[in-house]
This record gives sequence, C-alpha cells and structure tokens, in this order.
Amino acid sequence: MKQDSCGLSYEREKEMWPEKFASLNATFSHIHPGDRIFIGTGCGEPQYLLKSLVEYVKSNPKAFFEAEVIHVWSLGIAPYADEKLKDNFRLDSFFVGDSTRDAVNRGAADYTPVFLSQVPDLFRREITPLDVALVQTSPPDSHGYMSLGVSVDIVKAAVEMAPLVIAQVNRQMPKIHGDGFINVKDVDYLVPHDEPLLEYMPELISDTAQRIASYVARIIEDGSTIQVGYGYAPNALLSHLQNKKHLGIHTELLTDGIVELMRLGVVDNSQKTVDRGKTVAAFCMGRAETYEYLHDNPSVEFKTIDYTNNPLIISQIKRMTAINSAMEIDLTGQATAESLGSTFYSGIGGQADFMRGSLFAPCGKSILALPSTALGGKVSRIVPALLPGSGVTLTRGDVQYVVTEYGIAYLQGKNIRERAMDLIAIAHPDFQPWLIEEAKRLNLIYKDQAFVPGKGGEYPENLAIHRTTRTGLEILLRPVKISDEPLIKDFFYSLSDESMYTRFISARKNVPHEMRQDFVVVDYSRDMVILAVVEDLEREKEKVVGVGQYSRNRDMHTAEVALVVRDDHQEKGIGSELLHYLTYLSKRQGLLGFSAEVLSRNRSMLRLFEKMGFDIEKRREEGVYELKMTFREV
Repeated sequence: MKQDSCGLSYEREKEMWPEKFASLNATFSHIHPGDRIFIGTGCGEPQYLLKSLVEYVKSNPKAFFEAEVIHVWSLGIAPYADEKLKDNFRLDSFFVGDSTRDAVNRGAADYTPVFLSQVPDLFRREITPLDVALVQTSPPDSHGYMSLGVSVDIVKAAVEMAPLVIAQVNRQMPKIHGDGFINVKDVDYLVPHDEPLLEYMPELISDTAQRIASYVARIIEDGSTIQVGYGYAPNALLSHLQNKKHLGIHTELLTDGIVELMRLGVVDNSQKTVDRGKTVAAFCMGRAETYEYLHDNPSVEFKTIDYTNNPLIISQIKRMTAINSAMEIDLTGQATAESLGSTFYSGIGGQADFMRGSLFAPCGKSILALPSTALGGKVSRIVPALLPGSGVTLTRGDVQYVVTEYGIAYLQGKNIRERAMDLIAIAHPDFQPWLIEEAKRLNLIYKDQAFVPGKGGEYPENLAIHRTTRTGLEILLRPVKISDEPLIKDFFYSLSDESMYTRFISARKNVPHEMRQDFVVVDYSRDMVILAVVEDLEREKEKVVGVGQYSRNRDMHTAEVALVVRDDHQEKGIGSELLHYLTYLSKRQGLLGFSAEVLSRNRSMLRLFEKMGFDIEKRREEGVYELKMTFREV
C-alpha cells in the first residue's frame, strides 16, 4: 500500500523513537507464563509477528507456558492451535473459523460465545483482561499516528487495554479514516516488516446463490442502508443491487462487493440518517485492490465494533436492512449460525445485533438468506426443529424475511402454523413431504394438511407477472402457494353473500379449512389457481382481490374454469386479466377449451366469457348456464 510523501522511512523512525525498537528475542522476552495475548483480526492479522513469536517459542520452549491467545478470526494457519505447542499456547476465540474449528471441537482450544459488540467492554472492564496485544499498523506519519487499517473492530480496545503492545509496521497496510488511529506513544515495540496483507477469496458464485440474491434484491428499497454479513451469497447479492439507487452502508464487514457498488455509484450514502455520506464498517476482508481503494478514502470510516454493531445506533438508521445467513432454521423461525448440535462451527458474531437493530429502525428489515440444502443436497437447512445442542443465534422474533432459492417467506406477525407453512413452501421440494409429516407430528400445522409431492407440487415462481388493468389498477397475478391459506380465508370472508352465492352456486356462509385446501394444494402440472394480488409494500402485506382457477376435466383436453373478484374491486378489469391469464396458461398446457357453470343472473360473468372470443355452447338448466367454450387458437 503506497504511503503519502510525508510518510517516514524506517531508519528515520528508529532515529525518532529508538526506545520502540528491539530485537525480536528481546521484544518477546516481555511475555510471561500465563499471559493473555491478543492477536489482530482477520486480514489485519500480523502474520510476520505471529510467525516470529511461534519460532521464538520453538527456539525457547521454556520461555513461557500456557499463554492464552485471544482472537476473533484467523485466516492464517493459526500455529498456536498446533498440538505440538499445546503447553505454550491455548487459543480462546470469540469466533470459530476454518483454521480453529477442529481444535475447538476436540477440546484443544476454547470458544467464548459473545456478541462482538460487547467485546471492547469485556476488555475495558477486565472481565477478559489482556496482557499483550500483537497488532499490525501502517507506518507512523509525521505526528506519530499509525492506522490499524483493515481491522479496527475490537483491535482498538485491545491496544488501549493491553499493558504490552507490539505492532508490526507494514507499508502495505492502508490508512483508513475513522477510529483506527493509534499513536507511537501507545505502542511499546515496533517491528517493521512489509508483506502483502492476507486476502479473503469468497467461493465461486453458484446458480443457487444467484437465485437467492435475486430474491433478496427484490426486498431492498432504493435509499436503504445495508449490512451484509458472512455467509453463502454476499457477493452474489451485491451484484444484483447494481440497479438500486442511493444505497448506504453501515456494516461490520466490508467486502469486495460493497466496494464495487461504491465504484459504480450505487452506494453514495446520501440518504443515511446516521453518518450521512460515509460508508461505515469495523473491518475488511477482501482483495488487495479493495485495500488500495480504502487507503486515505474520505468517504470510508472504520469504527470500533461497539459502535458499528450497537443495536441502539443501528435502530436509528432509516431503512436499515440487515442481510445475514444461517446454517439451519426450524419451522418456528429459530435459526442457528454458530453450531450444528454440539459441534461448534462459527460464532454468535454480530448478526444478532444487526438483525435486532434493523427491526427497530424506521422502515427497517431483517433478512435471513440461505440455500435450502447442505452437503450437496443431502440435508435440508429448513428443519422441523434445530438439532439438540444447537445455539439459537436468532430467536423467533428476530427474523422478518427468510429467503432460499425457492422464494421468500415473511415471518413477522405470523403464528406458528403460518410460519411452518411459509417455510415449507420455500424448502427444497425433495424435503417438503418430510417437513409436512414432521410438522403434523409436532402439531405445528393441521393434522389433515394435504400436499402434492414431486414435480407437480413444485411452485412455478416463473408464472408470477405484473399487470395493469384497463382502469389503471396495478396487480400481481401469481400462482397460489400452499402457504396462502390465510390469504384465501381472508378473501372469501370478505365477499358479500351475493358474491359467495354466484361463485359456489349455493347459499354458503363459510369456507372451512378442508375446503380452502382445494384452493391452495395444487398439482400445477394439471391444474392452476391464480391470485390477483394488490401489494402493500410499505406494510409488507398482500391483499387478494381476485381468484381464478381451472381444473382439468376427465377428458383431459378441457378444464373447468371459475373466478371471483372482491366486491370492492369489481368493475376494475381484474376478472378480465385473470381470465386472459388462465386462458394463456391453459393453451400452454395443450388444453382445447374451458367448461363453466354460471348463474343466469350473473350477466357480468357471461359477458366476460363472451368477450374472450371463445366458441361457446350454452345449455340452461334451473337458472344455471352450462358453458362449453372452445379456444379458437391453441
């Protein structure tokens, strides 16, 4: 990382602060048995300093014993977790990463579950006391200030509280505006060593990740401030936000994808209600090009993690949108991002703070995005109940949206039965029959809940379309979902007695669960139910204003068709849009026409059929027309 012209050479630094320089052996000799040694986070890890410490211990095996290494996340090799050094070091991590997972789970290292936002306070109150801090900085400027660069998070508090601070000075560490500056006088020893920073290379973006990202992007509004956590599809998501406007960033982790949105002008932070005009983060894990972009960039500020992750601050940001992932979510809405049963996998981290803070923010949203399966499709991530021993990272009240590659489930305000059905609807089709049976066994859903297994029951998301009726009403026409029974219930009970009578040709007062299932449990390969929906985006609600359906007749060449529109939305062109779309879908299925029964007094429905240009045969019997309608073009 290039430094500005006022940066000093290491020779000059040694002249200005000779007491800060010593041999590595002399420097490390100040570490004592039982000391608690803090190591800088993630891509800010002082690699040379850490390797030198390990070599020092190998050369001086009795120099100290049972030093406790305090850490968040290592992208390096974590040599202090080496079995050969067990008498010298024991790791105690606030987060479990790839390099430390095995050691933690076999009992050779420790994991401290905590919200990362609370860690600086643990240091300051000496609940987790520190004796040594090993950190990495940029070279001092002419005033003696050095930047902690890509990792400010809990590192700043560690520097403030550790009696012994050893800093690897690295010209490739960017200077980043914000809270990450420390002065030479706050450091006991400087160890100059230039080397490339660790880089974080995310997994290749899969088709599944792209599908998840496309759904998440639908939820994010222009002018939102977003947080994107660790997980399956952050960079995939960010690539789907390139058509958004005036996004802001307030996050724990800054990634390559966020920086790309800044370069494109999608992120301008112009509508943030806290730290307007600034991209705010606690640390960065990315590529060298990203670090170069952050260097001395006044539009970026790195803050300590007790600021970035503070739910009280997050809750003040209008349209704050938190996007995180999980390993499993159960049918009631509990999710774990830290363990599978008693096996520790990652950690609490910061997602709970962001998800909860965003819920209290004005127009805020919390989104949990995860693939529907794991282990190559062998297990479902949506489960009847979390495995025994799993940590509940997010409670049933923390999540608004759950997104998989099969769609979006909105949980807030939903009862357990509704949540279970919503989550089953976005589970992988291979696991939906199992989830239905398990949900019945656990009394989460109706005991007689029907279900169509196999391809016929897979939800045809691609058939959802937006239309504007002849009166200018904007509606969404979409296939019914198995989780739509509450919407169907509200719709039918909103109808007048006359509309109920004309739809069912009987004086029906109720539409019980058993009957509603006929509308929501659909074999899409042969039948169809289309909802006409008015979306209330502000209140995250849908209102069904019309229902149209066709069911194949026994001859398999025609289908019986029926539709009904809410009384307060009649004469707005909804019925015409429904019938046109049902006709289109029927022709795609190779059907030749419709049949229908219509009350003779239902003149508006008769006119609607006549306007479609069908070849119609009518037969009237006891006040009811039996219609046979042949499509003129198939």
